[in-house]
Amino acid sequence: MTSSLRLAQVAAGAMDDRKAEDVLVLDISKHTLVADYFVIGSAETNVQIKAITEGVEEAVEEAGGRLLAREGHERARWVLLDFGSVVVHVFGPEARNLYRLERLWADAPIVAR
Repeated sequence: MTSSLRLAQVAAGAMDDRKAEDVLVLDISKHTLVADYFVIGSAETNVQIKAITEGVEEAVEEAGGRLLAREGHERARWVLLDFGSVVVHVFGPEARNLYRLERLWADAPIVAR
C-alpha cells in the first residue's frame, strides 16, 4: 500500500512535470478528517489545467492511488481530484487568488518535497 505522503509527492511531481505554477503540499491531517494532504497548484490556461489534471490522475493511479471523484474538469477554472487521503487542487490564476486555500489552511504545515 502506498502512503498518503508518497501519493501527495507523486501528485506534486506530476504537476511540476506539466509546468504547474506555485505547487505546494499541505499536511492537513491534524486539522481535518477530510484528507491528509492537499496538493495545490495553478496554471494560466484551461488547456494547461486539463493537461495537469490528466497527468496527475495518471501518475497517482500508476503509484497505486485511486481517483474517487473529479470536480470542475469541464470548465477547468478549478479542478479538484479526490484520491481519498490526498486531494489535488489545480486552479486558474483568478480562482487561486479568490479562494486562497493556502491562507485558509495557514495552520497546516507545508511539506518539503
